[in-house]
Amino acid sequence: MHLSILDQVPIPKGQTASETLLQSAELAKLAEQWGYKRYWFAEHHSTKGLASTAPEIMMAHIAARTRTIRVGSGGVLLPQYSPFKVAETFLQLEALYPGRIDLGVGRSPGGTMKTRLALTDSIKKSMTQYPRQLLDLTYYLSGSLPSDHPYYGIKASPSVPSPPPVWELGLGENSALQAASLGIGYVFGHFIHPDRGQEAYKAYYSNFAPSPLLKQPAGITAIFVICGESDEHAAELALSQDLWLLRVEKGLDSRIPSLEEAHAYSFSQADREKIKINRKRMVIGSSQTVKRQLESLAERYQTNEFMVLTNLHSFEERKKSYEKLADIFL
Repeated sequence: MHLSILDQVPIPKGQTASETLLQSAELAKLAEQWGYKRYWFAEHHSTKGLASTAPEIMMAHIAARTRTIRVGSGGVLLPQYSPFKVAETFLQLEALYPGRIDLGVGRSPGGTMKTRLALTDSIKKSMTQYPRQLLDLTYYLSGSLPSDHPYYGIKASPSVPSPPPVWELGLGENSALQAASLGIGYVFGHFIHPDRGQEAYKAYYSNFAPSPLLKQPAGITAIFVICGESDEHAAELALSQDLWLLRVEKGLDSRIPSLEEAHAYSFSQADREKIKINRKRMVIGSSQTVKRQLESLAERYQTNEFMVLTNLHSFEERKKSYEKLADIFL
């Protein structure tokens, strides 16, 4: 089993963005010591609760402070950007840190329509262009623009011995089929929508076509995990994440609340039902429980790598959870 980390850089209430970013650097160095394979950064905009707005900058920051762990984006919001610019940014990173860069991309709009327009400087870019953009991205990275392409003759630079691998982030069969047809890696977002994982991976593995970027299919499952001293301890820790998710989904305060605030919060019956649904996006429990559930999920999905999110208010508890998880598998 391989383990990786997806860091949204969640800001706990009472803490600044700068303090949280320092903790991400500490966690990345610890993750390398514990044997984690990758450390990726998400991309979120116009929110006060998540401090990772520019994964490329965070990647360079972390790669400079570590030696072996792969660093990546989870993921670049490709519909808002130029595939050529994204390709050159990641080739630049690959030239700086050879063999350690991953390019994860997704079709998420990145926020409200107003946020999307701010990202594109008021250019209304259609989400339907995403498949073409992703194809162009693979062309630029592999130096294989076809002769009938409007930008044929352009070379993305700098030149590197091997381009960084591309991973598509998705939630079902459509994204899985797209990743398979392009011959790139696939990351299933179990932590967002857990219901279509088995179907998505079946579609991906059955239809994968080798490419200059990837010869064999490769799948990663992104999932919330909280590993505690016992099932009861883990469930207690999860309360702050439960309340955080409720508020994020309602468009409210996106900072991580403390356990004290979560205990004092008056959950409605609808809130409790939503928490029950959200818990399907997570694995929560003791080392034994987490091991059993992740192994079962790995068997069901036919994948051997989990990319873990643990969004707790306490940084110490967050570190302990990641360390206990590493002790199980690494």
